[in-house]
Amino acid sequence: MNTLGNIIWLLFGGVFIAVEYVVSSLILIFTIIGIPFGIQTLKLAFVALWPFGKEIVSTKGSSGCLSTFMNLLWIITGGIWISLSHLIFGVLFSITIIGIPFGKQHFKLAGLALTPFGKEVVIVD
Repeated sequence: MNTLGNIIWLLFGGVFIAVEYVVSSLILIFTIIGIPFGIQTLKLAFVALWPFGKEIVSTKGSSGCLSTFMNLLWIITGGIWISLSHLIFGVLFSITIIGIPFGKQHFKLAGLALTPFGKEVVIVD
């Protein structure tokens, strides 16, 4: 079922979301100061490309204060807008019964887009 959901996700816009994340990640990585943010954007691209069968978990050994600071900086510089766009798409998809699984994936992406530092993507099957 995860494979079918991922294929439908890709056909109806998932590939465009992933490409946008990869392009923004490459732009961030070209700047020295943007490398940590580019790595987090690659994490978002990985989940946005094939979201079904993946979960987001907090890392046990997160760097604490540094992770919190980077998340705050991320939210201020654009993470809030990425998260809000995923929330809006999640609500729109959840209006119909068929769209609920896709809305849940957007809600998962919204949570990761809001605070990506200190989180890890785990493949669950």
